[in-house]
Amino acid sequence: MEGNYDLVIVGGGMVGAAVALSLADTELKIALLERSLPEAFSADQPMDLRVSALSPASIDLLNQLGAWQTLLSWRTCPYQRMRVWELDEDAEGVAGQAARNLATEFSAQDIAIPELGYIVENRLVQRALLDQLSGVGNVTLITDGVERIDYSAASTIIELDSGKSLMTPLVVAADGGQSMVRDAAALGAHQWDYEQLAMVINVETVLPQQDITWQQFHPSGPRALLPLPGSNASLVWYDAPDRIQQLMAMDFEQLKATIEANFPKRLGGIQSIQTRASFPLRRLHAQRYIDEGVALLGDAAHQINPLAGQGVNLGFQDVAAFSDVIHDALVQGESISSVDVLKRYEQRRRKGNLLMMQAMDLFYRLFSNQRKPLKLARNLLLGLAAVAKPARIKALRIASGIDRF
Repeated sequence: MEGNYDLVIVGGGMVGAAVALSLADTELKIALLERSLPEAFSADQPMDLRVSALSPASIDLLNQLGAWQTLLSWRTCPYQRMRVWELDEDAEGVAGQAARNLATEFSAQDIAIPELGYIVENRLVQRALLDQLSGVGNVTLITDGVERIDYSAASTIIELDSGKSLMTPLVVAADGGQSMVRDAAALGAHQWDYEQLAMVINVETVLPQQDITWQQFHPSGPRALLPLPGSNASLVWYDAPDRIQQLMAMDFEQLKATIEANFPKRLGGIQSIQTRASFPLRRLHAQRYIDEGVALLGDAAHQINPLAGQGVNLGFQDVAAFSDVIHDALVQGESISSVDVLKRYEQRRRKGNLLMMQAMDLFYRLFSNQRKPLKLARNLLLGLAAVAKPARIKALRIASGIDRF
């Protein structure tokens, strides 16, 4: 047996590392398991494909954990505005032009904050959090793979690839959508794939850095831009699997011409394509987040359609809630592994996560259907959002993590 711990966190990505750091001020003996550590930051590194749009609430958490100033000294891109509109390829004449121009734009000024968020590479967020853990006495980072998890309500045994084992009364799953912990504890999940793939493409643009993220809806799927530092951007192209496979097979010059022909003119010209990848769109929600001695956080508990970029922000909200519950239980002298304590975390997070997932599902299905009644509903929705300032402000406050559902 390698050792006994009060808490073992399986998965040292952004969410898992944040959990460990949020409990570093306690007397708990914590193990953080992460087999693949992120590469250290260097200013001359190409930008990663995997980025997140961090909300103000997520930035507040990272600031509290001491990682945000590090990220600001590395690479981040603030944005002040978000724009959403639909391309109606069937619209004609003056009415058609009006439909094509119908859009909703959200601004940080609407809710009196300096930025709506920052686009940051996932690897850098993880690296900054792990760097903060160096020298923390009560957290042990173990870079070993997990071979097997023998879950028990009284004490869970985690067998590592090296042959060593850990024992803990409380195991936290931060190991993603295909969570070994969730499976071991038999915490089932409702999940399905959407009928689209997403291709992410990092490009260098002719235009300088933008201060806006945008998303244009096409009959075949959305196309989006996330600004990156300098004259760079992350483009996201949602489409049918066969179309994405066709795009992935193109050489960079063919792909560059295809992007310029199919993306909005506001993108501007493309200097170069740096890298690309594709992935399936998946929805997942655990039937339960907790049981005696186990808790699910982040993607292990929920995976959401990436349309609004809320995935990691929901995960960081999980971290904040879980940390508060554990700190309060310690002050009250309660067992942190008990169902009664862990249920408080689930009660704080499950409903809000579910409502956000349902909202994104409705948004996805509404904009993925070309039936005329739904097209009319979309136009009404965008039109109302454009003129109804209270509704726009409320949506912004929820997306920013300032308000909850």
